[in-house]
Amino acid sequence: MLKLVKLEEKYKKQLFEMMDEWSNSGEKIIPYAIRKADYHDFERYKESIEVKEETENSVPDSTYFALDIERDIFIGAVNIRHYLNNQLLLNGGHIGDGVRTSERRKGYATEMIRLALEECKKIRNCRVLMVCYKDNIASAKSIINNGVF
Repeated sequence: MLKLVKLEEKYKKQLFEMMDEWSNSGEKIIPYAIRKADYHDFERYKESIEVKEETENSVPDSTYFALDIERDIFIGAVNIRHYLNNQLLLNGGHIGDGVRTSERRKGYATEMIRLALEECKKIRNCRVLMVCYKDNIASAKSIINNGVF
């Protein structure tokens, strides 16, 4: 069972385990929000993962981590943009998500997107745009499974 949580001190161990695994895999960590700062500096990292005010390159957003309650591990993360600017309308959409390498192909992305859509309703984002690269079949399926396209 998954739930989306905000990053707190009590989840530092879960964050480090997930990010270490992802970093050691050599692949690009997605969503961008969780890789734009060094997670080893926890307090600074925690501040960096959410944008509070619009800038030329970003809009306000919220970042959540998908916690597997039974195993007490982070499965992945979702970043929800509160609205879109022209750049995000063309490339990015409202939700960015990623699942750590060891937990892929288990249906977690579909569940994470479902939970993210619930969060979108709380910030009054009733219409959500979500995109992926055309060769990313797994992401496309997760998006379609949630009726977002």
